[in-house]
Amino acid sequence: MQTKAAPVNAPTQILAIRHGETDWNCSGRYQGQTDIALNAQGLAQALQTAQALADEDLAAIYTSDLARAQQTAQRLADVKCLPLQIEPALREQHFGVFQGLRADEIALRWPEAHACWHRREPDFGPEGGESRRAFHRRCLTAIERQAAQHPGQTIAIVCHGGVLDCLYRAATGLALDAPRSWALENAAISRLRYDASGFAILAWGLTEHLSGAQRDELPELFPAP
Repeated sequence: MQTKAAPVNAPTQILAIRHGETDWNCSGRYQGQTDIALNAQGLAQALQTAQALADEDLAAIYTSDLARAQQTAQRLADVKCLPLQIEPALREQHFGVFQGLRADEIALRWPEAHACWHRREPDFGPEGGESRRAFHRRCLTAIERQAAQHPGQTIAIVCHGGVLDCLYRAATGLALDAPRSWALENAAISRLRYDASGFAILAWGLTEHLSGAQRDELPELFPAP
């Protein structure tokens, strides 16, 4: 018997997953688009995340092309026997000259640029990098396109803290320069719905499936370790 297709306006369920831990997460370094692999803890988190989602009825798995996201997504793809769909537009924001440095090092080298960054000025971008506004537009355009291809289905999107930050703001209507107070922990799972009215949060930052502590780089509220 042929399965009836979902209406084109049926909502899409999104499982948005941050990549597992890296050594640069541990040292508080800005990764951006530097291609840093998962560390041992990150690999364990990726497997735990995949196991937690083993019973989800997934139509597709989309991932950033950076290694830390692909490694996290591959564990889920292996469990679900689905191919990875690589999407460069899901990359983290490009932090330009900030990449590879800690917040205290950035503040020492470029105090004015550091102040603009922590005021979250939407059109400011570090030298050689992206502005928050351009980044927001890039990743949301990609996620909206992916979600629109799967009405009535569930998809997984494996990405980065900055991408998840954009999703949270889109779903809640918060401005790009509003201070962040929500968690973006490694290997956390967030559930959202997408339809003609936009994004809505169903559950945010779930970490019950993970063993041990998770990291959340939140320099505007907490100093880097």
